[in-house]
Amino acid sequence: MVIMDFLERNSKLYPDDVALVEINPQAMPKSWREFGLIESSPGAKYRQSITWREFDVKANRFANLLLTRGVKKGDKVAILLMNCLDWLPVYFGILKTGALAVPMNYRYTQDEISYCMDLSDSTYLVFGPEFTGRVEAVLDQLSYVKDFFFVGNDVPEFADNYQKLVQYCSSVAPAVDLTEDDYAAIYFSSGTTGFPKAILHKHRALLSSCRTEQNHHGQTKDDVFLCIPPLYHTGAKMHWFGSLMVGGKTVLLKGVKPEWIIKTVSDEGATIVWLLVPWVQDILDAIDRGDIKLEDYRLDQWRLMHVGAQPVPPSLIHRWLSVFKHHQYDTNYGLSESIGPGCVHLGVENVRKVGAIGKAGYLWETRVVRPDGTDVGKDEVGELIVKGPGVMKCYYKNPEATAEVLKDGWLYTGDMAKLDDEGFIYLVDRKKDVIISGGENLYPVQIEDYLRAFDKIKDVAVIGLPDQRLGEIAAAIIELKPDVTCTEEEIMFFCEDLPRYKRPRKIIFAKVPRNPTGKIEKPKLREIYCGGRLVEKQTTG
Repeated sequence: MVIMDFLERNSKLYPDDVALVEINPQAMPKSWREFGLIESSPGAKYRQSITWREFDVKANRFANLLLTRGVKKGDKVAILLMNCLDWLPVYFGILKTGALAVPMNYRYTQDEISYCMDLSDSTYLVFGPEFTGRVEAVLDQLSYVKDFFFVGNDVPEFADNYQKLVQYCSSVAPAVDLTEDDYAAIYFSSGTTGFPKAILHKHRALLSSCRTEQNHHGQTKDDVFLCIPPLYHTGAKMHWFGSLMVGGKTVLLKGVKPEWIIKTVSDEGATIVWLLVPWVQDILDAIDRGDIKLEDYRLDQWRLMHVGAQPVPPSLIHRWLSVFKHHQYDTNYGLSESIGPGCVHLGVENVRKVGAIGKAGYLWETRVVRPDGTDVGKDEVGELIVKGPGVMKCYYKNPEATAEVLKDGWLYTGDMAKLDDEGFIYLVDRKKDVIISGGENLYPVQIEDYLRAFDKIKDVAVIGLPDQRLGEIAAAIIELKPDVTCTEEEIMFFCEDLPRYKRPRKIIFAKVPRNPTGKIEKPKLREIYCGGRLVEKQTTG
């Protein structure tokens, strides 16, 4: 069995049921925005949808187009698209040929696009209008690319019109023999220490992600999943896999404004929503300000809100559950190297353990180990390692980096963690982000969680700054809530309950940058505040 079998099954069992909906609030006419109407008008692109049959047909047509262009099993086809109705059919079309799908971050610069195309050996590229300039700028470097497929209007001269070509291709699935042991996809690491690494996965990993996700969140055919994060990332796609497995509807929302999220939940009847920490914060702030009045929306069907992709402040979740009292809450931990979220799982039944990332997920094993590979004791900090069917095959064309993180089937995550007396895992920090100040190990996530409880703070990031006497000191970059004033003295007074050595020694009021998956961009902060000198530092202890 391979992942495409779920799509083909849904096409047969639920041919006329809606599979995917795309909501683009920016395209809503001003009059509709004012009056809250969602009805379509001729030519409007506010809301579009496709059924399971249409989804499968789109994928088949693109697969057959690729085959006519010489794509064969083992080739690599890169995807550079914003979230849209064509994203997943393109992805599945690639897989149906036996080629590997290679999703790319929509924030990549032209040089990163060229680098990742070359690193992954991608010889075909599917891209959208947002990327025309970046792709065109590196055409000379992409001379090995056999075909460029353009999804959208105003097709550039160097590319082929995807929409025009696929309509002439067969809607029948190509006869390509595939098993769980065949390679399926290459994803890219976040690139926090330079250019990204290419992560190679088999079809087995994709299937295991389906099973893990559906086991954790119990999706049924009647559930409606609201997907907001970018589909190039394993997090969004692998959470969607739970809906794929049961034939449930998914809504792709192109925007993160709190009002748009709540309105879409109401209009589309969403029951499961995966949010990132900044969006949770923004929704709650909008409710507090009165910008969102919950009684104006239909939200009773919304049963589960889960958060992931970065450490989750417990105070934020307690605040959420005080507003949405009927919600189940969950968090999942994962990496692209572990085919996305789920290798560690809190579970809705463990809301009392908010702050923990949980225990080993379905089909997974976990350990927390010392540098010598032995297991830590209770409350002792060590490195989290995971083992399961979703672990990557390797870093593509990088055996040295692979050997550093894959040992005897265990994936060394680089995340520092500890266990409580019930075996729940708590993230402490990234190994490379640990601050060593005067011989003491400081874990920025712990300090950040503490500071986020201060009601004037919207977001915070803690980094190490060079210090002649202590080696490093903890600096807190603090983003205040809108229209709020705060002084350094107020922050330091709030920190008086922290042990003295954990208190930030420098306060900087500034915006906290986050990437598209919600992770704080600490390398960028180090570059701003200390010239990037600490990005590659090694830590011990």
